Amino acid sequence: MAAPQGSLELLNDPVAQDLLHGPYPAHLSYIWKDGTSRVVPIGFHWNGTEMVMAGPDNAPKNQVIDGQKVTVVIDTYTYPFKVLTLRGTVRLETVKEPPIEYVLACEQLMGKETAAAWLQGLGPLLPKIDAFVKVIFTPEWVRITDFVTRFPEAVEEVMQKV
Repeated sequence: MAAPQGSLELLNDPVAQDLLHGPYPAHLSYIWKDGTSRVVPIGFHWNGTEMVMAGPDNAPKNQVIDGQKVTVVIDTYTYPFKVLTLRGTVRLETVKEPPIEYVLACEQLMGKETAAAWLQGLGPLLPKIDAFVKVIFTPEWVRITDFVTRFPEAVEEVMQKV
């Protein structure tokens, strides 16, 4: 029997693995200081248990997400859409140099050749960045929607009535 929605076991599902290792950005959703929601697309590296995102320390999200509950969504752009929704907690780690996870995220999103060119282009900017922040996200809840065997809850409820 398949793992139920919400279970961390779903991270091992082939749909989840394709999304975690595919060329798709994550969409990080969090709450800003004024109580409004924000969503930012962001590259990531999945290390098997955590999603690691990284960028300059002056990114606005870094002001509010440390220790907070957030939602991350990764999805495809063609039908049948595949969607991985993760809820969990973020912790921040400040480092001096661009972390390896940033390089790996660029390679995953862009391919090695394009990522190498992107990273080379960043070279002159790096001395102007005071520090980098690793945004380390630990999933606590997982949902897969693949529009083949797993549908949005409202659709599944209607399907059960048929």
